[in-house]
Amino acid sequence: MPGARAASSVTAATLVRKSCYQDSVTLLAMARALRGAPGVREAAALMGTPANHDLMRQAGLLTAEAGTAGPNDLVIVVQADSDTLAHSALARAEELLTARQRRLESAGRIYPRTLDSARRRLPGANLALISVPGVWAPAEARKALRMGLHVMLWSDNVSLEDELALKRLARERGLLLMGPDCGTAYLNGVPLGFANVVPRGRIGLVAASGTGLQQVACLLAAGGEGISQAIGVGGRDMSDAVGGLMTLEALDALGADPATELVVVIGKPSAPEVRRKVEDTLGTLGKPAVVAMLGRDVRPARDGKIQVVATLEDAARAALAVVHGERWTPRAFSGDSAATAKRIALARATLGRGQRAVHGLFTGGTLAYEAVLLLESLLGPVSGNLRTRPCPRPRPSRPRRGHGGRNRRRPAGSRRADREARGHGRLGAALQCPGRASRGRHRGSRTLIRELFACDVRVINCGLEGFALDLEELGVPVIHVQWSPPAGGDPHKAALLAALEDDEEEDPSRGEGPRC
Repeated sequence: MPGARAASSVTAATLVRKSCYQDSVTLLAMARALRGAPGVREAAALMGTPANHDLMRQAGLLTAEAGTAGPNDLVIVVQADSDTLAHSALARAEELLTARQRRLESAGRIYPRTLDSARRRLPGANLALISVPGVWAPAEARKALRMGLHVMLWSDNVSLEDELALKRLARERGLLLMGPDCGTAYLNGVPLGFANVVPRGRIGLVAASGTGLQQVACLLAAGGEGISQAIGVGGRDMSDAVGGLMTLEALDALGADPATELVVVIGKPSAPEVRRKVEDTLGTLGKPAVVAMLGRDVRPARDGKIQVVATLEDAARAALAVVHGERWTPRAFSGDSAATAKRIALARATLGRGQRAVHGLFTGGTLAYEAVLLLESLLGPVSGNLRTRPCPRPRPSRPRRGHGGRNRRRPAGSRRADREARGHGRLGAALQCPGRASRGRHRGSRTLIRELFACDVRVINCGLEGFALDLEELGVPVIHVQWSPPAGGDPHKAALLAALEDDEEEDPSRGEGPRC
């Protein structure tokens, strides 16, 4: 559905493709390619969600045609110097879409469209890597857990209530729920998400910070050591609201993992009670440990086999010292501290009146927060735009028959009324409950996580296709799900479908989890 609109000397042309879901990476690449076309001033390639409508409106790209697009419709808008150039760019977009489809067909790729069908195509699958938009991610993660799959939830913008419900369900099933917003993990030498290439080794990591995990893993590799397992638990896991649910599960599994000789815990400012639980758990593992849970009140200290450090670099250095049998002393900066102080003094001397800001651009919140802590030790108080306040606790929920996590009372009347009540409101509210989790854990409390560390990782990828392609190149068994928003992208209808699925009786064999 192409169209054009002129604004002064700039023409906007629009293409809307109905029911043509594309993932965010594909759309970013397309927009970048279109911006490089002759005469193009700006280009956007987005799905027609309400949030994206707002973005296009703010950017002056919401044409009348774009405004008609629904959440499952692809929208491409191009602003160019002439109508001819704008439509030429749209033709290029059509070519890119067609070429991608032809590549899939020529490779004989016919992707399944659901997690269930993907599991039938990949027997023995034991992990779902989910990277769909946040509003839909809890439903897919919950399906995977109910199928007995461990989950890496790469998606962000997942509510705290949904995160709690998913992690409680995972714990009851003896499964890992890494995330949400888990950018990086390593399982049995397999890098997942945005992971660096590092060797396999004898150091296990648990991290509530993706960039922190990447930093320490790379520093360990530079020091000649590798990773046994690295579990990302999501940035909120160590908050008071979540209580370290997955951190504690992961630590227990690393304690039982014969390939892990030392454990490193990485996180941003954590709740004091969670920190205590983490250190108590580490004390029971019988293995040396390094704790890098950053904060202004953190001071390097040692308690038995547990070494507390104040920076990510010292986390790696302390771990290397333990496994190499060497002595370690804390330091704020690598290199000559006197030279660092001299550079700061010289920079201060060149400042003009009113110049007081230190500008920094970081690719991760943990790296930025660590920089603030380091700068404060040298410059005094430093303010910034970082959010390090604890997560608020979700509102208490009233237990309901078989659905202890929902935040609604059960209305009087029939099961149909119950379904209808659950269908109203936001999608996440219909997905918070653990469903039939009251049946208890399957095959023991933490058996499946420990077994995962002894298995070949077999992945169902749901979301960004690039993750599946990367795993294929590494020879990892993987199948990609050609996902699109359920119910045509209508959250209300999708919530009704989720409620209906929740009321269906589970296949008892589905929750048992995969065996090696």
